[in-house]
Amino acid sequence: MIAFIEGKIAEKDPTFVIIDINGVGYEMKISLTTYTTIKEKDSYKLHTYLHVREDAQILFGFAEKEEKKLFLNLISISGVGPNTGLMVLSSLSATEIKAAIVNGDAKTIQSVKGIGAKTAQRIILELRDKIAKEFDGETMQVFPSNTHNTIREEALSALVTLGFNKNVAEKSIDRVLKNSKEPVSLEELIKLTLKAT
Repeated sequence: MIAFIEGKIAEKDPTFVIIDINGVGYEMKISLTTYTTIKEKDSYKLHTYLHVREDAQILFGFAEKEEKKLFLNLISISGVGPNTGLMVLSSLSATEIKAAIVNGDAKTIQSVKGIGAKTAQRIILELRDKIAKEFDGETMQVFPSNTHNTIREEALSALVTLGFNKNVAEKSIDRVLKNSKEPVSLEELIKLTLKAT
């Protein structure tokens, strides 16, 4: 099992990162939370999870051990695969996920693409006691504003990579941008669009 990978960041976008270790590039799927942490970094140590299936071996990377732990808790639930687990971590902050589980807030969990009512209830039922023990009411992370003019294109690219229809994603992004009174960062735009789609 590969526990972590540390090296130079060769390439990154909101859904994946490639870390160069002595000329070998390791590609990892990442959440929006991890992207927010590493986007200004040149090198980083990512905690990893290797998902092996018949047709592929997929590496997932996490900026923090806590995020990896939450991911492993989520994918231990029947009906929640690694891609869905990553979608949950990209749509909601760790604090929001934990609060929703502890408070039995199925609606918040269901707001994530790919999570239905039964799966949301299963997540709450199976993880509530475990999360309640470690939940300490952390404060939500606030992302800095980013007024870069390619934010719309980057958000669209990320959503298409996550499996959204391009036209649907474009309409949702435009709707979020239209309704936003303040400038939004790339991460905020993707999160708001994930909730709106």
